[in-house]
Amino acid sequence: MPLLMLKRAIKKSSGSKQYLLKSSDPHSEIDVTRYCQIQQLQCQTQKISDQEFHYLIESI
Repeated sequence: MPLLMLKRAIKKSSGSKQYLLKSSDPHSEIDVTRYCQIQQLQCQTQKISDQEFHYLIESI
């Protein structure tokens, strides 16, 4: 679900933007970072706790 929300947000916008994605899904780290690599987006991952992850994503 977090990846789907990110895709929708990026599709709606144009130009360079930053997104803060917050997730409680432990598998989101793999999904989001891989998607960012494929789409050539910059992604910084921060593990807040065992059940909370934050991703700062920048589209260029």
